[in-house]
Amino acid sequence: MSESLRSGVRGMSVAAAFAGMRSVGPVVFRAGCPDCRGRFELAASALRLAIGASSRTTFYSFTCPGCGVSVRKPAGERIVELLTGGGVSTLRLHSA
Repeated sequence: MSESLRSGVRGMSVAAAFAGMRSVGPVVFRAGCPDCRGRFELAASALRLAIGASSRTTFYSFTCPGCGVSVRKPAGERIVELLTGGGVSTLRLHSA
């Protein structure tokens, strides 16, 4: 990065830095139900993410819009990144 550009970025207000950006539509996630085999898209508000101390206790869940069953699936690092970045509500689990 050139020195003039670097100093210009440093001196910008947050509003000025985002002035040229357009709004982005709502984030949706593709999901599938293991019971009814339905495939659908869910808004971030339809998902819940629980982050535990291990991979066994880190998962996301949702209610299937097709059959109504509660679905729970493991969430690796990449899934956690995508869900948190997309605005999914997160619960951090603490061990006793």
